[in-house]
Amino acid sequence: MRPLHLFLAVLVAAIWGVNFVVIDVGLDHFPPLLFTALRFLVAAVPAVFLVKRPEVALGWIVLVGATLGVAKFGLVFTGMHLGMPAGLTSLVLQVQAVFTAVFAVVFLRERLRPVRYLGMAVALVGIGVAAWAQGASGPLTAFSMIIAAAAFWGLANVFTRKAAPPDALAWTVWVSLVPPLPLFAMSLLVEGPRAGLVAMRDLDPTGVAALLFVAWVATVFGFGVWGFLLREHDASAVAPFTLLVPVFGMLSAYVFLGEELTPLNLTAAVLLVGGVALTALGGGRSRVTRPDPGERGGDGRTPERAPTATPDR
Repeated sequence: MRPLHLFLAVLVAAIWGVNFVVIDVGLDHFPPLLFTALRFLVAAVPAVFLVKRPEVALGWIVLVGATLGVAKFGLVFTGMHLGMPAGLTSLVLQVQAVFTAVFAVVFLRERLRPVRYLGMAVALVGIGVAAWAQGASGPLTAFSMIIAAAAFWGLANVFTRKAAPPDALAWTVWVSLVPPLPLFAMSLLVEGPRAGLVAMRDLDPTGVAALLFVAWVATVFGFGVWGFLLREHDASAVAPFTLLVPVFGMLSAYVFLGEELTPLNLTAAVLLVGGVALTALGGGRSRVTRPDPGERGGDGRTPERAPTATPDR
């Protein structure tokens, strides 16, 4: 990987790590569901008018938009609002690699090598340590929401792999078009119209900056650069940089939010990152299933699958 591309990979990982701190700041200005809805609305509009719809079935866009945008991020923002620390959130979410592997076995009939099962076991021990750490300092309900969010993220990864979008940026923009309406409706029902009106009335430059960062910098710029790197290099060369996300997340939360780096949290970090590394990078699939006839192109050939890793952001 060339030095510029190496720099871009680390930069995106840093942006996605710091993004959890920015989310925490934004939650001081918006109710969580409203903040999530605005994040995707600003990410999608006006970008959706500038990029062509990805050449995948509309159903995949809606399905991933619902699982990733509505479920995963709705749970992340709500969990953090209820007390889940930003740094620990960036770490615990990485268990999505375990859920992705499990769902790939169930839905895609993939067979995993033994080293990946070892990685899953190590990561789950890390989750147990993280739960212990959170239980000593905060509500386990919020922790459970982040685990559920990781599960929905794993589902979204499998759906994205099946959809095989050829352009990561266009895919991100069009998927971002799905969550706003259901999230706005959920915000009205759960948070009430008054909470949204107060948030918009009291909006200040800090709140606007947080919204623009999570929408344009972390989402549009981050995924645009990530898609470029995946087109230029093998996924196996790019994917390991996502392991830096919780490193930047925990360090930035320590620096900017004063979150403690306790021995329990650091132990959980070592176990989780190590387990995720083994799960995600510990050898390829033992068997690749034959594609469904419906996945073949008009010339009868199976289209080439683009790398579809869906890192956090």
